[in-house]
Amino acid sequence: MTRPSDSPPAKRAAQAVSVTAGRLSHGARMLPGFLIVGAQRSGTTTMYRSLSQHPTVLKAALHKGVHYFDVAYEHKLSWYQAHFPLRARARRVERATGVPAVTFESSPYYMFHPLAASRIARDLPGVRLLVLVRDPVARAISAHAHELARGFESEPFERALELEDARLEGEVERIIEDPGYHSHSHRHHAYRTRGEYIDQLDRLEAVFGRTRIHVVDSGDFFAEPESVYDLVLDFLELPRHGYPAFGRHNARPRASIAESSRSALDAHFLPYDVRLSAWLGKQPSWRR
Repeated sequence: MTRPSDSPPAKRAAQAVSVTAGRLSHGARMLPGFLIVGAQRSGTTTMYRSLSQHPTVLKAALHKGVHYFDVAYEHKLSWYQAHFPLRARARRVERATGVPAVTFESSPYYMFHPLAASRIARDLPGVRLLVLVRDPVARAISAHAHELARGFESEPFERALELEDARLEGEVERIIEDPGYHSHSHRHHAYRTRGEYIDQLDRLEAVFGRTRIHVVDSGDFFAEPESVYDLVLDFLELPRHGYPAFGRHNARPRASIAESSRSALDAHFLPYDVRLSAWLGKQPSWRR
């Protein structure tokens, strides 16, 4: 079965040309000092664009998400490094600001992919991770609308929820057994499972430790962006240079679902949110 592509043909062609050119100079290029690893549909695009406006932060070329550690790991590290700015540019930024420059990317599947954490730790020792979490009910609805719009989903929301367990059955095991296997449903149909944030945070913590992970509650981020942004800069050890133009990017209109479906989802997520509250040391915004 032919699957729709994540990017239009012209964009993919431009990216391929850029990466080919970048591979010729990969040894002179930067590697990320931090990553936005998820969660999908939780404000990662807004955070990416906000941090991209910081004078000492250099973003990846052409697109925010490289997806190396989840679906492109068959390439060499030189392929990944080709996506980032030249160190000469970083030196110019440091001379202008007096602060070392850092680069990053945002691939929201990294948090959910069962092999991504170990791959990141192996190739980017010392990297820091930004995790965004959102009301998991709203996230599931938004994710379904997103996948429907991109052609990765054809079922209505309630039916997609009914199918989720069957679609995902055995997929994690297949990915682990065959690292080259790409699971369409694991990436595009995990509406409930991706909202079980605590399981994913526990996996990240086991690899990176808690001090290299910073969790942003997107409800707080959109309500009080300045204070949340300041904490992100502190975590990344970046100087404060005023605030970017905060905006809500990549949002989709909210879909209407049956109240019974919403209540069932809320009940499903409650035990996960209780564990998440303990991990965070406070209740997430959607449970306050």
